[in-house]
Amino acid sequence: MSLSRTVTNRLAIVGVSALSLVICCGLAWWQWERFSSAGGSFQNLGYVLQWPLFGLFPAFMFWRIRKLNKQAKAAEQAELAERTERDAEAEVPDMPQQRAETRPPATTARTVGNVEIGEADAGQLDPEDAELAAYNRYLAELNARDQEVK
Repeated sequence: MSLSRTVTNRLAIVGVSALSLVICCGLAWWQWERFSSAGGSFQNLGYVLQWPLFGLFPAFMFWRIRKLNKQAKAAEQAELAERTERDAEAEVPDMPQQRAETRPPATTARTVGNVEIGEADAGQLDPEDAELAAYNRYLAELNARDQEVK
């Protein structure tokens, strides 16, 4: 978006906000006149207080949208900086991690808790995933036993 268009948009928003404030203050004056007359009620007095708030609402929304846009831009810049930092760290390989990744998968079964994990499971899963898989198989076994009893 070009600079002149941005300025034009902002001036239009300020103009609409000012116009709404003027119109709503006029309506508040009209309600004040009705309240002051013989047939006026406290409802008219409530409108006297309410109309200026309606007139200020577009200005508040303009301020709020600008604030949210600034926060979004700051969060986006922080995320970009963090991503750039992570990418820079990823370019420098860490030797111990590299050795761990090139290690061949385990070929023997191992036991986690009371459940044995097969060869494929042991080689492909990290220890936490292997434990979770073993626990899930244990729960499935308990469920099967429970179904047999019923």
